[in-house]
Amino acid sequence: MTATTATTLTDRYVYAAMRTVPEAQRADLAAELRGSIDDQVEARVAEGEAPDVAERAVLTDLGDPDKLAAGYTERPLYLIGPAYFLDWWRLLKLLLWIVLPCAAFGITLAQVLAGADSVGVVIGTVIPVLLSVTVHLGFWTVLVFAIVERTTKGERKTPLTPWTVDQLPEPSSRGAGFGDMVGSLVFLAAGAGAILWDLFVGFVPTEPGLSFLNPGLWPTGIFILFGLMALEAGLAIAVYAFRRWTIGLAIVNGLLNIAIAVPAVWLLMQGELINPEYFPTIIGGESGAEVQSIVTVVVGFGIVAIAVWDTIDAAVKAVRARRS
Repeated sequence: MTATTATTLTDRYVYAAMRTVPEAQRADLAAELRGSIDDQVEARVAEGEAPDVAERAVLTDLGDPDKLAAGYTERPLYLIGPAYFLDWWRLLKLLLWIVLPCAAFGITLAQVLAGADSVGVVIGTVIPVLLSVTVHLGFWTVLVFAIVERTTKGERKTPLTPWTVDQLPEPSSRGAGFGDMVGSLVFLAAGAGAILWDLFVGFVPTEPGLSFLNPGLWPTGIFILFGLMALEAGLAIAVYAFRRWTIGLAIVNGLLNIAIAVPAVWLLMQGELINPEYFPTIIGGESGAEVQSIVTVVVGFGIVAIAVWDTIDAAVKAVRARRS
């Protein structure tokens, strides 16, 4: 009875291991595997183990039969191996940085031109599309590299883009130097001057006094913006004083970006940030209204992109400074 059980276990293991082996190799590999199992069982029995216990122990040590078969046939048990993983990861990140913003911009522009009447409608359309695009980018890049992994054999598996020392990145600045502080202060001062010039003089020589920003923002909205810009200036000075970005300063920076970007985008989508008479006056007719819609989308994406980039950049610098 014991021998029958042991033979049955061996047959079942050999059968499971040979299922994925090509037919031409199956008989030879099955005989080799069965012989190896028998030898190991006999060795254990000679040391005093019961035959059924020895059989089960040998099969347990051999492990998953599918894994064993993959070793026989040199079949990889992963989608993307170490030779191509970094190529795949770099390509995926590049595609996400390029495709997602372009897709979001295109869908938002189409929604605005189609007459979307609220920010919620635009966001509700953009987010599902971005999720779908992300899934598709991940799936198709993995599929392509998995095919490359399985069609390239042996020693020919080398990275698609061989590494060289020329690819070494330059050490990134932590944004806490004197030049960084001066640059931030000059940029904020120039921005404040440009806003005042736009409201009181304008940038269109043929239309003196025609401002790009909505004149209705003056004085309350503009003073609030200047207050936030003053806080940004104070933050730049604080970063220089600490000689590095800290987690707390990065959080303050993120909150300031939210405080500026969210109201700006809301006013933009409500048609209250850009002067509604600006493009119709310059271009005239329906063309001016269409250009205004397109510019609204572009400005909105610019505001969001700058806020997100600045927030992430400060957070990364803070984490790096903390680790060092």
